[in-house]
Amino acid sequence: MLAVEGLLAGYGGSRVLHGIGFTVGAGEVVTLLGRNGMGKTTTVRAVMGLLRPDAGRIAIDGADVTGLPPHRIAQRGIGLVPEGRQVFPTLTVEENLLATAANRGPGAPRWTLPGVLALFPRLAERRRNLGARLSGGEQQMVAIARALMTNPRLLVLDEATEGLAPLIRAEIWSVLAALRAEGQAILLIDKNIAALQRLADRHVVIEKGQVVWTGSSAALAASPGVRDTWLHV
Repeated sequence: MLAVEGLLAGYGGSRVLHGIGFTVGAGEVVTLLGRNGMGKTTTVRAVMGLLRPDAGRIAIDGADVTGLPPHRIAQRGIGLVPEGRQVFPTLTVEENLLATAANRGPGAPRWTLPGVLALFPRLAERRRNLGARLSGGEQQMVAIARALMTNPRLLVLDEATEGLAPLIRAEIWSVLAALRAEGQAILLIDKNIAALQRLADRHVVIEKGQVVWTGSSAALAASPGVRDTWLHV
């Protein structure tokens, strides 16, 4: 589904990514792991068309999309849950969700307003509340539900549960597990290694803008050196 090859990117004269490469297959859950500042968010920004790479290739279903604008990437079936949530503060929960509604696949859309509100009952209770009046956890639920309303083939989450209360984190992990069980492909950044190991098929570890390790959850659990050297957990 998604293939990233030899990605070079940065900001101004500062190079951040030095040849990043990885894939996400249909129905796979893949994580990008690494310490802060190692290039995870920059990778996501490049994939989503928010940052134009200096070199390399980004392909969706084999078609080169390198350098396309964000709306064109979204139209290919990629939905983003951005770092910092970025909900519309002056729109209600319902308006936030309807603002991105689209059908990226054949037939009736999988995700509609009733569907995402059933997935997040807390949002159903607050559907008339303005985005600015929501807690951080509720805003993150809106951000995930909003991305699902685009009916993406690949869901990308940058810092899925950072800064959230434990009960909210648990609810979001439960939702992501349910999505995985339905065959939703997911590319995920988060710091909760234990939760990621339970959820993901593969992990890609990034250090200073390069992939230094990749493997399954079982391989990561059996490799304390990976965690100690590159993840500090």
